[in-house]
Amino acid sequence: MIDPQTDRPGDNVERRLIAILAADVVGYSRLIGADETGTLTELRAHQTALIEPRITEHQGRIVKLTGDGMLVEFPSVVNAVACAAEIQRGMRQRNEDVPRDRWIELRIGVHLGDVIVQDGDIFGDGVNVAARLEGIAAPGGIAVSGSVRDHVGSRLDVTFEDLGEQPLKNIEQAVRVYNVLTGTSSARPKGTTAVAPQTMQRLSIAVLPFANMSGDAEQEYFSDGITEDIIIDLSKISGLLVIDRNTVFTYKGKSITAQQVARERDVRYIMEGSVRKAGSRVRIAGQLIEGSTGALLWAERYDRDLTDIFAIQDEITQAIVEQLKVKLLPEEQAAISSVPTENIEAYSYYLRGRQFFHEWTKSYLLLARRMFSKAVELDPRYARAYAGIANCDSALHAWHAAEVSLDDILEMSAKALALDPDLAEAHAAQGLVLYQHGRHEEAVAEFERALALDPSLYDANFFYALLLNTQGDLAAAANLFERAAEIRPDDYRSPNHLFGIYRALDRPVDQMRWAKIGLERAERVLELHPESSGPAHRGAVALAHLGERDRAKEWAARALAIDPGENIAHYNVACVYSLLGELDEAMDHLEKVIPQLSPELMKWLEKDSDLDAVRIHPRYQKMFGTRGEQQGPGK
Repeated sequence: MIDPQTDRPGDNVERRLIAILAADVVGYSRLIGADETGTLTELRAHQTALIEPRITEHQGRIVKLTGDGMLVEFPSVVNAVACAAEIQRGMRQRNEDVPRDRWIELRIGVHLGDVIVQDGDIFGDGVNVAARLEGIAAPGGIAVSGSVRDHVGSRLDVTFEDLGEQPLKNIEQAVRVYNVLTGTSSARPKGTTAVAPQTMQRLSIAVLPFANMSGDAEQEYFSDGITEDIIIDLSKISGLLVIDRNTVFTYKGKSITAQQVARERDVRYIMEGSVRKAGSRVRIAGQLIEGSTGALLWAERYDRDLTDIFAIQDEITQAIVEQLKVKLLPEEQAAISSVPTENIEAYSYYLRGRQFFHEWTKSYLLLARRMFSKAVELDPRYARAYAGIANCDSALHAWHAAEVSLDDILEMSAKALALDPDLAEAHAAQGLVLYQHGRHEEAVAEFERALALDPSLYDANFFYALLLNTQGDLAAAANLFERAAEIRPDDYRSPNHLFGIYRALDRPVDQMRWAKIGLERAERVLELHPESSGPAHRGAVALAHLGERDRAKEWAARALAIDPGENIAHYNVACVYSLLGELDEAMDHLEKVIPQLSPELMKWLEKDSDLDAVRIHPRYQKMFGTRGEQQGPGK
């Protein structure tokens, strides 16, 4: 436990307003008692691979280390909270494959306050408040003071849960404390109690994935789309804290009660329901449950024409607002009442296109484009569908020499923006094509705008990470790829980039961890979609990183058997054989891809660390000559 002293300083002192982060290992004595050597080794590995790099990336300075904790100062309170959130997300991921009783978890406290600086150390009430906040934080949680919450505002992808005034040991006045929710955890600081609804900053709710009752697995995209749109609508209401999509979708298909979810996610209310779509009719059932008691607060069944789907979504949102007695601002009422399209058939095609797009192979990209184009044909003012077409064309242009110019793709994304200037998907699509065009500064501005509008938009995080990866900013790219992987638990593409990046950064612990995650996700997706080569060839690269030669070759062969003409498959199979040291085989696959790649992808290929071994091959040297500065791929 960090408990800095406040002895009277000498003459060589400086006063400074800074952000102070105090961190401590939960149950350190128990862990040391059970396995001293193992605990110290693991803790040092966490510090080296995760904690210290994150502190450096956010311009922090470690003031002091104790056996089980640290004190860190930051010039920016936004940086301090961002760093704390990334550390806690990273620690949860690093504990995934570890027995529960061997988890190394941190408590973190952050405070913005005046300190005295002397000989590199810091003293004063500001330090003490940070240490006391750390002391009441929950395992894996972050507790911050009111001054921190006020300065951060909405500039980060975190949510602040108001826990009211809290007395802190040896601190004269009670401190307003906020629990930081990072999207994958909502741990409440120990010793605090849930404040009454009328004093809470926001009421919390989780919308569980609506069950597909159509008897047709192909309709899964529709029930998932309904769930996501209800989450999006509720998220527009400032009086509600809505658990994000990636968190609630971890419960999909699981037999779990609303009360269990409420306990695990520390939310007051649970929304659940089902969707049955048959022909031109749709039946949606929904119910709102009080999390702590399991009491049913509201339930309704809608049996309507499919054309009423948006009216049903609006009625569900309005019913929740009324039941929880949330006051809507005028602009919030307008936002949740607006609909992306009046044409339900166009909406259905858009949802299907979005599902196909995430597979990223040529056949699926063409299917997705067909779905988005049909949506536009049915509703020429459907902005999200235009953004979808632009994304498909960007990917097809990059990997498959599609007969569409970058100017035409820019025009498509610009049309989406003209129809809806505040559509995050449209800004992300614009950023992707600008990136393909080599106009990187303009692309960055579009990605930043997309993330400002919707920090949890998968495409914005993933596409932005690709750009940063190309530019050689590997640490920043890794952060965005990790965020993308959090947003979509079924995302196997981001891990494919992450273990390559961490190999290039010589961080073998993170490399192996993400290779395992990537393989597990690829296995799950391949089981659901055995017709898709994507999870097969990306799983093959993960196996090569893990040193499993035979399985890597088996998966590579499977990918090519599924889709022998898929360029991304040949590219990744080339990476597999390069990693395995079979260079002639790697070159055979690489040469099949070269004529199809865009100039931007050629830059990626020339600097992809997975192809390091093959660069000595005469055929490679003939194509490219010597290698430039190492970067990661955009695959």
